[in-house]
Amino acid sequence: MRLSVPAALAALVLGLPVLFIPMLPAEPAAAARAAVFLELSPSTVPAGDEVGLRASCDDNLKAATVTSGLFGTVTVAPRYGFLTATARVPSSTRPGDYRIDLRCPDGATASATLHVVAKVQPARGPATGAGGTAPGRSAPLLIGSGLAVIAAAIGLGVVSLRRRRLG
Repeated sequence: MRLSVPAALAALVLGLPVLFIPMLPAEPAAAARAAVFLELSPSTVPAGDEVGLRASCDDNLKAATVTSGLFGTVTVAPRYGFLTATARVPSSTRPGDYRIDLRCPDGATASATLHVVAKVQPARGPATGAGGTAPGRSAPLLIGSGLAVIAAAIGLGVVSLRRRRLG
């Protein structure tokens, strides 16, 4: 099997830089470290609801603490590669923004903001339905109008059939 000269030159040109490129250093230590963060899910809750805490420290193998003026201190434990826990916002909490702080075992910290809104209970459900089931005095009018439209459609259909037969 003969190798053409252009193919051999191309292989040589592409292969030579690999031999002369110095070894690049490995990842810098700062980039290799995992990010330290704290996530709240959801970040906006009414007073009395639960909030999920998901955090990350250097290795996520040791528990860390989350502190807040709302619910005190909560321990976030390793689970599925992150540090997780849930906390209940007291129902007596006033609406506003509250700071939540994470403290890792190695001293690293992170924080997040929880938005607490007022809990509103509706007086009654929305007025929905199929027209005739809607509350109020408009139901008989809607039913009567619908029957009148159906009767008019039937009448027009009969008139058009008679005209077709005669013409």
